[in-house]
Amino acid sequence: MNINDAKRIVFKFGTNVLRNDEGEISLSRIYSFIEDISKLHKQGKEIIIVTSGAVGLGAKSLNVNSSDGLSVKQACAAVGQCQLMSIYEDGFNKYSINTAQILLTEDDFSNRIKYLSLNNVLNTLLDLKVIPVINQNDTVSTAELSESGNPLYGVSFSDNDKLSALVASKLDADLLVILSDINGLYTDNPKENPDAELISEVKSVTSEIEKFARSASKGGRGGMKTKLEAAKVVTHSGGYVKIANGKEPQIIRRLFSFEQLGTTFFPSEVFSQKRRWIAYATNITGQIIVNIGAKKAVVDENKSLLAIGITQIKGFFSHGDVVSILDENNNEIARGIANYNSDDCKKIMGEHSDNIYQILGHKNYDAVITKDNIAIL
Repeated sequence: MNINDAKRIVFKFGTNVLRNDEGEISLSRIYSFIEDISKLHKQGKEIIIVTSGAVGLGAKSLNVNSSDGLSVKQACAAVGQCQLMSIYEDGFNKYSINTAQILLTEDDFSNRIKYLSLNNVLNTLLDLKVIPVINQNDTVSTAELSESGNPLYGVSFSDNDKLSALVASKLDADLLVILSDINGLYTDNPKENPDAELISEVKSVTSEIEKFARSASKGGRGGMKTKLEAAKVVTHSGGYVKIANGKEPQIIRRLFSFEQLGTTFFPSEVFSQKRRWIAYATNITGQIIVNIGAKKAVVDENKSLLAIGITQIKGFFSHGDVVSILDENNNEIARGIANYNSDDCKKIMGEHSDNIYQILGHKNYDAVITKDNIAIL
């Protein structure tokens, strides 16, 4: 794709590209981003920014260590977010461009009504030629900051890579540009292996591609693993993703001047808006383990998940919650909206659909999860 053809673009700036080697805010780099984005905006492109950096800025300003506990991180986020937004507002004002601050929590995505409402707000801002500047609300949301949690509970996003992808997916963006401190996806960690090769194009994020991911870099919360997860979300929404090194001089201008930089991910099978929400945007509260027959029916034959194919229920969930569907090797194969709560599922698992009423005393559906409410992963 010629990225100059992209009309709606989401830019994600990682913590490490917003500060210099001393850990202080890199104003020159940020203003370079703002200048280049302003030129794109004046060309009629719709721009959304997802930014990290609030916790780091606040920690520097307060002269504290942000690893000293959750409440300290939240305090750093509160102080740093003011400073971060002030920089963006001041920079874009110089180009007569209005900005809007939007702070989101995982609840804004996991709640479908809020999820749909967010679309209206962002589209209205774009219609008014405003650049939304989005960050996770770390002061009240602990999902991104916490180091631990229930292994069965999966939040809709726990880092800004995933957040930027969800925003791009929700808005049907043509392109997500993730600027980090690495040139793109490599065949191995280039900091450890000098023979690692940059992969310039990825047609599909396969299990083979995912093996190239590495853990988070120092100072950030993401890493290539979260960027690949973000790429899957956007490419399943019909968009392109570009991962490039934000520390390269004038990187945005060069990307939009046909210079071959970074890694480009191409669109793959496109999910509907509803299936995007099921697959990526909502919190996961439980797991359903299925046998090989049920896996074949759901994945290969696009059928509903019946109770007779269920072998185990993990976690607690209510009717209407989104749950993970796993095969007997604990590989997540799909996600879906449960028609029965976890207690009822335990009672009817392994049973024929005709027996549900006799067992429960009521029968909402023949299927535990109907095919229209399943997203294959």
